[in-house]
Amino acid sequence: MIVIDSHLDLAWNALNWNRDLSLTVAEIRRLESGMNEEHRAANTVAFPEMRKGEVAVCLAALLARASGLGESKLDYRNQEIAHAMAQGQLAYYRVLESRGQLRMLKDWQGLKAHLEDWEASSDRSSAPLGFILSMEGADPILSPSQVIQWWNGGLRVVSLAHYGASAYAHGTGVSGGLTAKGAELLKVMDDVGMVLDVSHLADESFWQAVESFRGPVLASHNNCRALVPGARQFSDDQIRHLVERGSVIGVAFDAWMLYPGFVPGVTSNSVVGLDAVVDHIDHVCQLAGDARHAAVGSDLDGGYGTEQCPHDLDTIVDVQKIPDLLRGRGYGEADIEAVMHGNWLRFFEKAWETQHGL
Repeated sequence: MIVIDSHLDLAWNALNWNRDLSLTVAEIRRLESGMNEEHRAANTVAFPEMRKGEVAVCLAALLARASGLGESKLDYRNQEIAHAMAQGQLAYYRVLESRGQLRMLKDWQGLKAHLEDWEASSDRSSAPLGFILSMEGADPILSPSQVIQWWNGGLRVVSLAHYGASAYAHGTGVSGGLTAKGAELLKVMDDVGMVLDVSHLADESFWQAVESFRGPVLASHNNCRALVPGARQFSDDQIRHLVERGSVIGVAFDAWMLYPGFVPGVTSNSVVGLDAVVDHIDHVCQLAGDARHAAVGSDLDGGYGTEQCPHDLDTIVDVQKIPDLLRGRGYGEADIEAVMHGNWLRFFEKAWETQHGL
């Protein structure tokens, strides 16, 4: 079944982890074998496995922070450096597009045509993978006035913060609302037709953002606080609000977000399986009263590897286990297709009706 995955850090993995994603997962693991660095030889995502797993489209992120947290491979001393790093990641996507590995999707007609090509292809082993360009944490946007430059470069989805505080909002691990620049950024994003991603936002920033932003809103990779306590997850009230405004929530596969009390580097992933992913999908569906607002936003290789994935997931190909797990919960085929790809198609068709640039 075709999958649309709403969060993969492809360029970050390629540039910051020096991974050649055109190789297979097994080949990358072999090259990293013996490296004395956390998460090495434990990757799950590469282009051959994405094709095999029918991940025809993803939201491919740009990720470079200026949060001051000082985390290796993520944090830079100022926005200017973060901007340059994100531009380098964009350059990576463009090179792969020029070589036929990827295809940037910037509007509804492009997304629709890409999926038609995918479905018509008899051999997908070398088919281009579609991606919608997103930004995880808005620090690379130097000022709100620069939004149009990023738009013209293909950026279509922006989250305001990642971990810590950005120039625009407060994210995971801290509390606080939007900054003055954040409020201005949302206005320009609204004007241009950019989609707001509310993943990672601290609660106060979340509520201020959704109250002031009138454009389309999604959550690329976020789970349910009712099942796994913690500020990284959404409360039921937050989920209900997103449902009311037609949003879609991509459920993440990070064990820390799936199992209460999971401690990265300490807890064995044997305690959590892909059925926990389905628990979160089902919780969103129960709150919504239908299956129109839950989806896949795996965040695989998002700073962790197989040690922090469900124990029954070895590579992204195993996302294909989700349909059978949903069938076991009584979900019908139409609803399963909605979760795997249909909800994102409906969301972007509607969102891109209003995009216009400046």
